[in-house]
Amino acid sequence: MKEFYKDGIQFQCQGSGKCCLSRGSYGFVYLTAKDLRRLARFFKLTPKEFKSQYCEESEGHLHLRDPQKDCEFLENKKCSIYEARPTQCRTWPFWPENMNSKAWREDVVGFCAGVGKGPVVSAKEIEKQLKEMEED
Repeated sequence: MKEFYKDGIQFQCQGSGKCCLSRGSYGFVYLTAKDLRRLARFFKLTPKEFKSQYCEESEGHLHLRDPQKDCEFLENKKCSIYEARPTQCRTWPFWPENMNSKAWREDVVGFCAGVGKGPVVSAKEIEKQLKEMEED
């Protein structure tokens, strides 16, 4: 566990939709097999149908189509698939690459309106979300 979040981090999504927008050169939303099944159920499709309609593969990784654009499921700055959103989306901002004090301070705090708001997310919960990202 990283020292900087040993006491947890205050975070609550503010619904700004900023994390759903492509920052920089691309905005890949990678999907696990579990994500694919969850999204297919949400849309009342088979996983094969969902994959055909909404996904592409790059370098062996399944992701939502067209990473050069903002997420197609973002409507009026809100996630239209919130209940079924992919692991990558559900675990933001607790991604492995964000969880060191420098990255958190430089890349997350100024970008994400939810940092410093709402309840404290415990170090245990952060570790759980990090593990979920690494498993998938």
